[in-house]
Amino acid sequence: MFLLSEREREPKIVTIQNSIKFVGLSIKTDVKSIYKDAGKLGKEYTHYKETNKIPNLKEPWAFVAYSKDFNEETKSWEYIMGDVVTSLDSIPAGLNGYDIPSGMYAIFTIRAKFKFLWGLEIGRMKRYIFSIWLPESIYKSKGYEFEYHDEKSTGKNPSIDLYVAIEEK
Repeated sequence: MFLLSEREREPKIVTIQNSIKFVGLSIKTDVKSIYKDAGKLGKEYTHYKETNKIPNLKEPWAFVAYSKDFNEETKSWEYIMGDVVTSLDSIPAGLNGYDIPSGMYAIFTIRAKFKFLWGLEIGRMKRYIFSIWLPESIYKSKGYEFEYHDEKSTGKNPSIDLYVAIEEK
């Protein structure tokens, strides 16, 4: 059962005009190991940033966790974490550059009372989106989505926006 407020259930539909560029690290994961893999990747990326400078960081700061290339058969996908940059002209050694495509997205806002609950709340929202909202909507998924972390995801009453790439059915 999904106990989501009315505000959580109805996404904002937007069109992103320009791709979002970011640099980061990736891992191949699946539904059974995503929580473990996301934590491992997060620690690895945090360590990288503590010892290396990332050029062209977007101001104000933004971080994304991007899921793409979902394989229905194996229930696996590529999971990528990184910082949003203004340009991919100078990608630091050890990182890769990525572009999140422009296009239409459904934005769902996720809130967690405690930091350790982010993974659970994100998983809960994705289950709602893919098992209830999308099947009942006029949209279908284009096969990728991303979490957008910025100043709203820190401090008191934090939130993260989950962008799901969509197109009309």
